[in-house]
Amino acid sequence: MKVLVTGITGFIGREVIRHEGNFRCVTRCSDQLNVDDVFLVKKIDAETNWMRAFNDVETVIHIAGLAHNKQNTQSDYQSVNTLGSLHLAVEAVKAGVKRFVFVSSIGVNGNTTLEKPFSIFDEPNPQNSYTNSKYDAEIGLKKIAAETGLEVVIVRPTLVYGPNAPGNFGLLTKLVKKLPVLPFALANNKRDFIAVQNLADLLITCATHPNAAGHTFLASDMETVSIKQFTNAIADGLGKKVFQLPIPVSLMRLAGKLMGKSAMIEQLVGNLQVDSSNIKEVLDWTPPLTMKQAMATQCDSGKSSSGKE
Repeated sequence: MKVLVTGITGFIGREVIRHEGNFRCVTRCSDQLNVDDVFLVKKIDAETNWMRAFNDVETVIHIAGLAHNKQNTQSDYQSVNTLGSLHLAVEAVKAGVKRFVFVSSIGVNGNTTLEKPFSIFDEPNPQNSYTNSKYDAEIGLKKIAAETGLEVVIVRPTLVYGPNAPGNFGLLTKLVKKLPVLPFALANNKRDFIAVQNLADLLITCATHPNAAGHTFLASDMETVSIKQFTNAIADGLGKKVFQLPIPVSLMRLAGKLMGKSAMIEQLVGNLQVDSSNIKEVLDWTPPLTMKQAMATQCDSGKSSSGKE
């Protein structure tokens, strides 16, 4: 089975194609890519020419998209994340592709959990243009599935961590590397995360498992931790020691409000739990790495990256 994978130069895509498999890699530039089967595109939107992209392809894993960024407009997100994804799916159906695995976002469920973990049965509650664009793509893909028989699988990952991760995990890693102290001793929140290695393994499983079709999965390591435990795990993975200062969470939230960084602070000290139980029930899948094992790859990556951390 040949699998067409988009976003292969990104953090998640690079990990997916490290797995054994027969991949066709969609990219804007093939330079410095150690892959044999490449399909070049200028961009992914409603006008992308996918002619001959799907020869011998049975499954698409669609990872590419615009990430949450203040520079992107609502129109940008809709063009790439929604219309681009739906156009890709329609063209795939025309070519006889059987399955479409779509990487969405846990933000489709919302930003924080209160009384209980997010579930696949919860009413979606996207809070910004990025997560709305992902949800709109989900709706459109389900409609295509109903009309054509395309096997759609939706994966909403929690925050993805791992070596050289972008975004908040990358910032946390830099803090742990540079600072001997962190302010999270009193932070007893509950958050779920997923290692990039575990997410890649799950996506491959979703592409191949006969029972995956038609399901939505909330992807996590299935290990709920506080931000204190999470940053301690980062430090352990890097072979460093950090001291956690007892700063009240209310004070951190106040500082975030004064600096216009409330959303960022809430992503650190707020709760975001997910119920991933249907992944085990439907796919008989459990994460191949524990958080401790995944964090250990941080140190390994630092040793192998040109002698620099």
